[in-house]
Formats: sequence, C-alpha cells, structure tokens
Amino acid sequence: MNDKFEMVAKTLQGLEGVLADELRALGADEVTEGRRMVAFMGDKEMMYRANFCCRTALRILKPFLKFHATSADELYEHVKQFDWEQVLSTDKTFSIDATTFGEEFRHSRFVTYRVKDAIVDFFNERYGKRPSIRLTNPDLRFDVHIAGTEVTISLDSSGEPLYRRGWRVAQTDAPINEVLAAGIIKLSGWDGQSNFVDPMCGSGTFLIEAAMIAANINPGVFRKEYAFQLWNDYDEEMFSR
Repeated sequence: MNDKFEMVAKTLQGLEGVLADELRALGADEVTEGRRMVAFMGDKEMMYRANFCCRTALRILKPFLKFHATSADELYEHVKQFDWEQVLSTDKTFSIDATTFGEEFRHSRFVTYRVKDAIVDFFNERYGKRPSIRLTNPDLRFDVHIAGTEVTISLDSSGEPLYRRGWRVAQTDAPINEVLAAGIIKLSGWDGQSNFVDPMCGSGTFLIEAAMIAANINPGVFRKEYAFQLWNDYDEEMFSR
C-alpha cells in the first residue's frame, strides 16, 4: 500500500466547499477547507485521481518543505539547507511560481529569484553544475506560498492549470473559466438529469461542462499530460487504471 501524504488542491474563492465534497467522494482523507484551497491526505493514486477527476480544482500541490522566515536571507538559507537531490537533479529543468501574503515578503518575483538562487547554489557547490530554469514545459514545477512568515514549498503535480481541460479548440472573447463554470453548475443544484438550457452560451462552456457532468465524463479525459508524469516515481500502470 502506498504511503499517504499531504496535498493541497487550489480552487477559486467560493468553490472550496464544492471541491471538498469532490475530494471526499474520491476517497481523500482529512479534508480541510481553506481560502481558495482544500488540504487533504492521500496516496499517489489519490493524487492521480484528484488531477483527473476534480472538476473544481485548479491544480494539485504536494508540499514537501515548510519553515518560517522573516527576511530574504533567512528564506535563502532555509531553502539552500534542504536536500534538493530528493526532488531535483542537474539534468532536469524547473520553474518556480511564488505567491506572497504579508508585510515580510511583498514581492513574489523577488521571492522567486531568492528561491532559485538557493536551489542553484545547492547544486553548484556540490557538483559545479546546476539544473536550468525553463518557464515553458519544465520537468518540475515548484510552488512557493508565503503567508506572513510561514513558507511552504510544494511540487505542482498538475502542470498546466486543470481548467485547461483539453476539449476547447477555439474560443470567443473572454470565455468563462471551466472550473468556475463547473462550480456554478454544482452550486445551482442541477441534478444532471433534467434539461439544461443556456440561451446566451458564448463559447459553450456551461453546456459542455454540464454535458460532461450528466454523462459522468471525467474532466481530465481530454488532457494530454500532467506534470506528475515527468516525476521519477511516476507509475504509468497506476495512472492507467
């Protein structure tokens, strides 16, 4: 049996309860709602399932490093002290997405630079070479979340945000986000059996999401890839079940 670990599902404000219900239905444990997120416990198969099946999740994160920092130097030192060989190697590429809330760290871009410097210096000091940054299609994506002095660094298991279902081949101006559309449908109480009418359908997002709900089609069925498929421990057989 796979060991269970903490995960965080990001979502839009107001959809936390809907997402929590989805995760419980999928078998997640210790489901806890937060602000624009839902924390839960599960194993690797649960992580795959959450990415593939959750209609109201934007992405699924796997936290692996938590600490407190009150300055940029302290942030750098904590990050550099971590054994990055557990998750990264010099032949891999990576990107960093940072979000900050509080007075200590006001600029997310600066946080991104300091975390990047710490990771690069970790490898340079040991091997004289370093993994490269790649903003488009990196091998690994790191999410840095700072709330006050509390820092959490996670692996992003989703890659492209999960609202990019893969079914849209063209769009009108300002189409509604697929996650928002699915969430509104869920909140409306529609049972998936009665008629669903959208007379001002635009690009058809509500109608397509409703049709997928009614037909019990998982939202990830049209997606071609997820970030976790590039991880060293990716289990293709497990994901294909």
